[in-house]
Amino acid sequence: MNNAKPVTVPFAAHFKLSADMSLKTDKEMEHMSSVSYLSAIGSIMYAMVCTQPDIAHAVSVVSGHMACPRKEHWQTVKWILRYLKGTKDVGLTFDRANMSDSVIGYVDSDFAGDLDKRRSLTGLFDIRSSVPYG
Repeated sequence: MNNAKPVTVPFAAHFKLSADMSLKTDKEMEHMSSVSYLSAIGSIMYAMVCTQPDIAHAVSVVSGHMACPRKEHWQTVKWILRYLKGTKDVGLTFDRANMSDSVIGYVDSDFAGDLDKRRSLTGLFDIRSSVPYG
């Protein structure tokens, strides 16, 4: 990933991951057996908890496929790593003197975005405190 091009979003809309995806060929099964998917998920979870709450949704999606990851799942993990590479100089700062009494937040949702359970996914992100709620 050292030479990978950074991306600007942690999870792109073109990733459509599902538990119904299964390893199709022996070649794909062999390739995925050599991939350290679980280790990569653990590393990005650590980054999410410690410094990057903005990747929480993406980590949630890819960690749901740890039992039987497929090549598409691995591509998504590499995308998240590319995002982390591009945001390694970005950090959260809190200045109590400039905090206001009002809370500003945004909600993002999709309709039936969970391909396995066909339910909507919603996330709330509090801009003032930078803590994800959904």
